[in-house]
Amino acid sequence: MADFDMVLKCWGPVEADYAAYGSLVLTRLFTEHPDTQKLFPKFTGIAQGDLAADAGVSAHGATVLKKLGELLRAKGNHAAILKPLANSHATKHKIPINNFKLIAEVIGTVMGEKAGLDAGGQQALRNVMAVVITDMEADYKQLGFTG
Repeated sequence: MADFDMVLKCWGPVEADYAAYGSLVLTRLFTEHPDTQKLFPKFTGIAQGDLAADAGVSAHGATVLKKLGELLRAKGNHAAILKPLANSHATKHKIPINNFKLIAEVIGTVMGEKAGLDAGGQQALRNVMAVVITDMEADYKQLGFTG
């Protein structure tokens, strides 16, 4: 519980502007890990220099962060939120589980720079995301997706 609360303490700025934070997160993810951009067919043709200004990138980033907010507020009781997410990401989008680890690190970095999430808070986010990703990986295995 403490880890969830620690992250939620700094969630206000993210929640106040999901689109801006979402743009920062996805732009940094695609810049630092260029292979991840290929996992988003609608973003593959966007040059790295144009990512930050792209409305679609901002909108999708906002969607990612809204879902993360739901998971954080669930404080570990997230099966009902996570199952459909795992299902779509395994069966439809075919997103390898490692990519969730990459985006979790990027979210922690962006929150550290822009939302006041200190080193302890970033570790708390890693702890929370480790649980979420482990549960998601179990859902992936049930679905027969080992990506």
